[in-house]
Amino acid sequence: MSESIGSSGPGMKLHTKILLGLTVGLMAGIATNLTVGVDNPRVEWINTYIAGPVGQVFLRMLFMVVMPLVFASITLGVAGLGDIRKVGRVGGKAITYFFVTTCLAATLGLIVVNTMRPWERVAPETRVALMDRFAGDASTRVEAAATTAKFGPETFVNIVPRNPIDAAAKTDMLGVIFFGLMFGAALTLIAAEKAKPMIAWLEALSEVVIQIIHFAMMLAPYGVACLIFTVSSRFGIDLLVAVAAFVITVLIALGAHVGLTLFAILKFGIGIPPLLFLSRVKAALITAFSTSSSSATLPTALDVSETQLGIPRQIAGFVLPIGSTMCMNGTAIFEGITVIFLAEIFNVDLTLTQMAIVMIMSVITAIGAAGVPGGSIPLLVGILTMFGVPGEAIAIVLGVDRILDMSRTTINVFSDLTATAFVAKSEGVWSPKDVPAQS
Repeated sequence: MSESIGSSGPGMKLHTKILLGLTVGLMAGIATNLTVGVDNPRVEWINTYIAGPVGQVFLRMLFMVVMPLVFASITLGVAGLGDIRKVGRVGGKAITYFFVTTCLAATLGLIVVNTMRPWERVAPETRVALMDRFAGDASTRVEAAATTAKFGPETFVNIVPRNPIDAAAKTDMLGVIFFGLMFGAALTLIAAEKAKPMIAWLEALSEVVIQIIHFAMMLAPYGVACLIFTVSSRFGIDLLVAVAAFVITVLIALGAHVGLTLFAILKFGIGIPPLLFLSRVKAALITAFSTSSSSATLPTALDVSETQLGIPRQIAGFVLPIGSTMCMNGTAIFEGITVIFLAEIFNVDLTLTQMAIVMIMSVITAIGAAGVPGGSIPLLVGILTMFGVPGEAIAIVLGVDRILDMSRTTINVFSDLTATAFVAKSEGVWSPKDVPAQS
C-alpha cells in the first residue's frame, strides 16, 4: 500500500505534522475538558466558529473524492489484468490466492476486534453523547445500512445500480464498485485501440483525484487538530485510552494473520519452515516497513524472491507486481477493525450481517485503494458513512495511522512473497529445496 499520508517535501514530514496536530488537539481538548468544563461558552464558541468549520472543510474534501476514486481505482485494477480470457492458469492461481487470503485476513480482523472490544474503554454515556453530537444526517444512513443488511433477493439486486451517476450522488459505494468492475471487465474485452483512450482518461482521472487528496492532506494537520479538539474537549480522556487499545488491537490482528494464516500456508501449503522464509525475505519487509509502500518495495521483493528464495524470474515478475496492487491482507484487517471500532465508539451497533458486509467492503476497498497515495482515508470515510458513522470519526484514528500504515504494508508485502512461492510451487517450477544456501 502506498504511504497513506505522504510527504510534504523538505522539512517536517506531513505524517509527523498530522501526528503533532492530533497530539496538540487531543491534549488541548482534554485539558479544556478537565479545567473549564464542557459547557463553557468560550469553548463552545471555538468549537462552533473555528474548530468545527476547519475540521468540516478537511472532511468534505475527503468526501468529495470518494466516488471518483473508487470508480477509477476499481476500473483500472480490472483493466490492468489484460484480456480476462487470457489471464491464464498462473494469473488465476495468484488472484485466487490474493482474494482468499484477504478474506481470511478481514475475517480474522473482525474476530480479534470483537474479542478485544477496544471501544469498551469509552463509557457508554460518552458513546451516546458522541452520536448525539456528531451524527448529523447519520440517522438516515443507519436506516440505509439496516436495509442493506437484510439478506434476500433485493440485497443482490440493489448492488446493481439503475443509474451509476445517481449511485455516486447518493454515495452508494457498492453500486459504484459494481459499475467499476463491469466497466473494467468490458474494457478488457474490446479492441485495444478503442480501449486505450478510455484507460488513458481513467488514469488521468486517478491522477487528478490523487492531487486533490494531496491538497486535502496539506490541510490534514489543522483539520485533524480541530476535529479531535471538538471531540476531546467534550468527552475527555476516555478517547485517549480507547485509541491506544485500538492500535494494540490492529497490531495483534496483523501479527495473528502472519502467525496463523501465512505461517500455516508456508508450512503446510508450501512446505518451507516459516522462520527460514522470514529470514530470507527480511530485506523486503524492512523496506516495506520503512517506506509504507508496496510499490516502492517491489524492486527489493523481486530481488529477494529470486536471489534469496530461488524462485524463477518469470513467476516472481508476474505475481509480485499484481500482488502489490491486489494482495492487501494488512489493509483489509485495518479497515475492518477501524470500521467496527468507530461504529461502536459512536454507538452504532452492527449486526453479524452488517459485520459480514464490512468484511466484504474491506476486501474490495483494500484492493481498490492499492497504490493510491492517501486512498485508504477517503475510502474509509465512505465505508463509515454507509453504516451511519459520522465522517468526523476518522479524526480519532488518523493521527495514529502512520505506525499502522507501516505495519500493514509489511504484512501486505509478506503476503505477496508468500503468494509468489505458493504459485511457483503449484506450477512445479520451484520447491523449498531450490532455496539457495546462505552465503
